Amino acid sequence: MEVTKNKKYGGHILALPYPSQGHINPMLQFCKRLVSKGLKTTLAITNFISNSTHPNPGIVGIDTVSDGFDKGGYADADSVAAYLECFEQIGSKSLADLIKKYEKSEFPITCIMYDAFVPWALDVAKKHGLIGACFFTQACAVNYIYYYVHHGKLTLPISSTPVKISGLPELELRDMPSFFYVHGTYPAYFEMVLNQFTNVDKADYVFVNSFYKLEAEVADTMSKISPLSTIGPTLPSFYMDNRVENDIEYGLNLFHVDSSTCINWLNSKPEGSVVYAAFGSMSTFDDKQMEEIAEGLKATNSYLLWVVKTSQESKIPKKFIEENSEKGLVINWSPQLQVLSNKAIGCFFSHGGWNSTVEALVFGVPMVVMPQWTDQTTNAKFVQDVWSVGVRVKVNENGIVGREEIEECVRIVLQGEEGKEMKKNALKWKDLAKEAVQEGGTSDKNVEEFVSKCIRKFDGQ
Repeated sequence: MEVTKNKKYGGHILALPYPSQGHINPMLQFCKRLVSKGLKTTLAITNFISNSTHPNPGIVGIDTVSDGFDKGGYADADSVAAYLECFEQIGSKSLADLIKKYEKSEFPITCIMYDAFVPWALDVAKKHGLIGACFFTQACAVNYIYYYVHHGKLTLPISSTPVKISGLPELELRDMPSFFYVHGTYPAYFEMVLNQFTNVDKADYVFVNSFYKLEAEVADTMSKISPLSTIGPTLPSFYMDNRVENDIEYGLNLFHVDSSTCINWLNSKPEGSVVYAAFGSMSTFDDKQMEEIAEGLKATNSYLLWVVKTSQESKIPKKFIEENSEKGLVINWSPQLQVLSNKAIGCFFSHGGWNSTVEALVFGVPMVVMPQWTDQTTNAKFVQDVWSVGVRVKVNENGIVGREEIEECVRIVLQGEEGKEMKKNALKWKDLAKEAVQEGGTSDKNVEEFVSKCIRKFDGQ
């Protein structure tokens, strides 16, 4: 679908993501879906991200807001708290200015869709008489745990386990989001995840980047006290239902990606034979952990595609790359959708971030999960014990995941009978994920309902 100047739209959504790759991608994809159904959408990214990337959002418009750090972004802030405070203060004014700018245009803003990490955007929307739609990028289960703590239904620090929350499996301490099981860590982020619920009851719509059958029990339980609509998975339509034209990739990368090397390498490998190891944009490991990962993966004697950020390269054991040149390929970043959809991939060794987890489910790839922080620990619990599509590594008494543990977990997924069962379950979730976004699916119905309400409200103005 081409966006043309004289095209008639049923309303204009201004979308404000939290400025990190893992938050921008889902919101941008949802915007594409809304455009395909008749709404105009504009994604408001920060000036820094706009200047440092080359957005190719396709049918979605792009505009900018200021977070107060236009030249260097988050890296220029003195602390997490300083960044978040400045983003709220400067961002609120910048967002208001953007709304005013469009008031005089052919397509005035009718709705602000904002990442739950920036709840102040709802206050701006309401001051201008606009619809406010909250967008949760993380799993429904994780959101519900944060909701429980925010409303004082779960007291911290947690004194006894298992933790029992209606709609969720029993949770041990290590299954809780990291801010709770290591109480007092990352205080600014801890405050931010709880503040998602400060005014969510005033939002006109609440969207969750998940799909109903994946989290039916917790979605039903939570929606009784805090209404929500599942609208995921938010992957490019090419991999899901192919109903959004030319939607093959996310369209906005904060990191440089050269796909040819790793895809050509994968295409030469047997089906289901490759371990793909990638731990997200924010994970970092010390020298000892990098050594254990390298030696553990080497011991599996499997083909290996390992993504190691430039800042971490020096931590790879010196002889590892030359000793594994025939079976392994180490790269700085990967086109993850193309990689996971490649038939050569047999196991995804992941940090368990929500986007990576959902991508693995959509492509039917079983996982070994090594969670680091925030929601990843809870996601790992569901991967292993609820969805039965992978295994979670165990951390030793020194806080390290040892090479033997890594080797054993990878072998279970790639070679064992349990691994065959995980693959079968992964393929089941793959089908259910696609069903959700196809015409008449649970996510599709929720999106249609939102679009029709927006159009009715716009036509009634």
